[in-house]
Amino acid sequence: MCKLFIEADPALWESTTRSLRIDRMVTSVRLETFFWTVLEEIATRDGMNLVQLITRLHHESIEAGHDLGNFASFLRVCCGRYLALQLSGDIPRDLSTPISTLDSPRILDRERERDRERLH
Repeated sequence: MCKLFIEADPALWESTTRSLRIDRMVTSVRLETFFWTVLEEIATRDGMNLVQLITRLHHESIEAGHDLGNFASFLRVCCGRYLALQLSGDIPRDLSTPISTLDSPRILDRERERDRERLH
């Protein structure tokens, strides 16, 4: 089992720090290559570049009242959720389908239902 993980390309877990500007403030985000790749895919789906996606996630998180004290962790969780929702079929694997066109409330309801079923 572990061979699938141990023998993966080590470049996947190499960390890279990227500087970006959010609301005229320069900030740095350090993530592993794997997560940068997933974020780039998410951005591309909705016709954005990476900085636009991260800025949008930051703004919408603040608007929702989230504490973004560990923004890098938030971005990693976004990537994990994106991949999990693809596996469950809630986000199509077809990259031509923008995430912004999906029925988010319905997807979240199905996800909560799966979580309830898993706990019982």
